[in-house]
Amino acid sequence: MTVSNQVPTDLNAKQREAVLYLDGPALVLAGAGSGKTRVITQKMAYLLRDCGYSGRNVVALTFTNKAAREMRERLEQIVDKRLMRGITVSTFHSLGLKFLREESKWAGLKTSFSIMDSNDSLGIIQELLATTDKGRLRAVQQEISLWKNALLGPDEAERSASTPSQVEAARVYRDYCATLAAYQAVDFDDLVRLPAQILLDHAEVRERWQARVHYLLVDEYQDTNQCQYQFLLSLIGSRGMLTAVGDDDQAIYAWRGATVENLERLGIDFPNLQLIKLEQNYRSVQRILSAANNVIGHNPVVFGKKLWSDLGIGESISIKASENELAEAQWAGVTISAERFDRKAQWKDFAILYRSNHQARILEQTLRDMRIPYVIAGGQSFFDKAEIRDILAYLRIMANDQDDPAFIRAATTPRRGIGQTTLQSLGEYAAASGQSLYEAVFEIGLTDRLAERQLQPLRTFADFIQRVRDRSEQEGADAGELLDEMLHAIDYERYLYDMFDERPAQLRWTNVLELIGWLKRKAEEDGMGLRELVQHVALITMLERGEDDEEPDAVRLSTLHASKGLEYPHVLLIGVEEGLLPHLGREDEDIVGDEQEVLANRVQEERRLMYVGITRAQRSLRLSWCKRRRRAREYVVREKSRFIEEMGLEAVPEESPEDKALSPKERLGRLKDLLNKPSNA
Repeated sequence: MTVSNQVPTDLNAKQREAVLYLDGPALVLAGAGSGKTRVITQKMAYLLRDCGYSGRNVVALTFTNKAAREMRERLEQIVDKRLMRGITVSTFHSLGLKFLREESKWAGLKTSFSIMDSNDSLGIIQELLATTDKGRLRAVQQEISLWKNALLGPDEAERSASTPSQVEAARVYRDYCATLAAYQAVDFDDLVRLPAQILLDHAEVRERWQARVHYLLVDEYQDTNQCQYQFLLSLIGSRGMLTAVGDDDQAIYAWRGATVENLERLGIDFPNLQLIKLEQNYRSVQRILSAANNVIGHNPVVFGKKLWSDLGIGESISIKASENELAEAQWAGVTISAERFDRKAQWKDFAILYRSNHQARILEQTLRDMRIPYVIAGGQSFFDKAEIRDILAYLRIMANDQDDPAFIRAATTPRRGIGQTTLQSLGEYAAASGQSLYEAVFEIGLTDRLAERQLQPLRTFADFIQRVRDRSEQEGADAGELLDEMLHAIDYERYLYDMFDERPAQLRWTNVLELIGWLKRKAEEDGMGLRELVQHVALITMLERGEDDEEPDAVRLSTLHASKGLEYPHVLLIGVEEGLLPHLGREDEDIVGDEQEVLANRVQEERRLMYVGITRAQRSLRLSWCKRRRRAREYVVREKSRFIEEMGLEAVPEESPEDKALSPKERLGRLKDLLNKPSNA
């Protein structure tokens, strides 16, 4: 094959091999910071520019909108936009949605089917379980998600259920599927499950899509689940024109169905698979990479690779043993403040990483007290709060009577006597007559599907929505007045105080008033009616779910899971202790299968999580653990994590005896002295 002059000469030998290889399927094992996104975009450019592939026949799949957007933007910089026409660079779920829109009849769906998000789905499960126990509801939702990701329907789930909680989840799963079908709706997992199943079951559809997909590239391949693997297998067929890029050492999503075994399965399904390893790291100094290699070396070897860097050895990795989590948080704050001053760095050069969300609380309090700006990675958006979504559901159905999820949420919040059975019957009628749920309310009364007592609350609700819609469409209608009337009519404040204790109810109501105030200002400033306001909010919420392009100058707080794919000059990895990292599950949970094997698998996944945390650091890495940590109302003695020993660090003095004797208050005083010292001293 002729080597293109347009493939960059600054690719290293292995990156270049990955870009140019087209003789069959390729698995590119890309270690942390080894330039995998560059390899994928350069390979797409090579296919379009040099190999005669049409954009509409090339598909690149990844897991987040941010990654897909970055890939497309990079491609646009190196390829003529005309060559890119029709190319698919998207998430698995976006491609699945496109597939379902085209092939909806094979799934028994109308083309205008609804998509239930996680909160909508949880609401259905809550109705079916008739409980407000959040832990129980989330457990059932997670179990159903895992079954869908493993391509198991209700029958198979029922047969495989081996614990009381799984048996309960399997029963709910069957009714949950029936409810979604009645609503003509799919959930997030269905966006991949249904296409995978349709392609598996129907040769006609499979052949049609294989004729479209001439080359497939998959990013973060180690994060694929069984369902996604089947989806991509069906798309490429026996041709096997595939480049899968992934890292077995960063497979940290088993809890949501991802299976690292997909790396091995690829070699079994395609015996001619070409394996290419990217081991040169362009992110971190060698000392950090050596620690990461040492830790991950304790896991069973699947393919084996060793990261290396030519960025220099780097400074020592330090370990801090704190008395408790407050002392640990104060150490983190003092360290970052001092190093920012000493290194002439910015706040955003520092990240504090931790295993579990609950560790952030004490950190936030401490950083606020020390006036250190911070942001939390993956924090909840204002528009994702339940009370905001409740109010927006009313606005959405007023603006678009085809929005079935909005209809369901508004009709049942607050409760107004419309139950699951009523909605299911309405959904079945709407599906049979090709209407939205809202439209069906005005006709279902002519049938014998619902009793008068079930019909009455439905009609009352639909009539209320219709009245507000009619008024909003009148010339000169004041959106602010309509918003006030709507809020008063649904009596949402009383609902909050009935459902929650006073403090949380008050906080939620304040958020609602903030939303209404903001909407009124937008309506007045920009001359928007109710419909335009709703469209504006929809756009805002979609944009807000993406990552901010403008990063504030603030310390980043993040769980290890949320930090994957990111990098920071200086990292503090806290809570590196047994029971937290590795975290081996709850003491009261059911362990399915051989206990030793389950625990061994968990430790391996936790070790990969530790590896991810270490490899986020570019220049410096500090670890900390607590000798005692509060659990419930008492302190529990802790031990430092086995992973610290596995890093193979040279002995580093944790602290001088003089520093060890200082109280947190004295440490802060010393820091202030340091910060107030004249720069020429």
